[in-house]
Amino acid sequence: MVAESVEVPSGGVRLDGDLAVPPDARGVVLFAHGSGSSRHSPRNRAVAEGLRGAGFGTLLMDLLTPAEELEDTATARLRFDIALLAGRLADAVDLLGARTDTADLPVGLFGASTGAAAALVAAAERPGRVAAVVSRGGRPDLAGDALAQVTAPVLLVVGGDDGTVLDLNRQAAGRLRAVHGIHVVPGATHLFPEPGALEEVTRAAAGWFQEHLTDHRPPAG
Repeated sequence: MVAESVEVPSGGVRLDGDLAVPPDARGVVLFAHGSGSSRHSPRNRAVAEGLRGAGFGTLLMDLLTPAEELEDTATARLRFDIALLAGRLADAVDLLGARTDTADLPVGLFGASTGAAAALVAAAERPGRVAAVVSRGGRPDLAGDALAQVTAPVLLVVGGDDGTVLDLNRQAAGRLRAVHGIHVVPGATHLFPEPGALEEVTRAAAGWFQEHLTDHRPPAG
């Protein structure tokens, strides 16, 4: 396992990330955390560990700089700036395409909460490079018109007891033209704290990426 800290340049800022690539990786999954979180999100880190065990590389990155995080803590404004967050994810996808150790690996996106909307917009902006998307307790509805432009297969994972978010996911699924599915985790609430719930999220995500990343090859150049 090769693990290292990386910096993702984007729009004049540099964002911290943690990249880990197992030997013979079958793809690399870029994580987009949710509202008020960071690359240190314990839930995303747990899912990332499971995906690495399934043979995927992972890149967990901050979507905001430390100064922006302070501003967002006070205003909660930047966490809903989907265009900004999506642009930064797209730049991270480009970074993976430029690195010799990840350039030949298909890319998946895993988004949580508002990060799921950013992941979907980024997937629409990088259709040749992003091969699959998984949303965990996400707000895909916030991706707006980009939903219809996503070409990568999309899996929406939602807690069965997360009623409002489940309704929003079902509405968003109706706007997707790409291959997609909804995986409902019975009895789970928004953050999946229930025993076994996050493990089910990880299994569902790993299965989706195994199905849709393994045979995909990014375009040359």
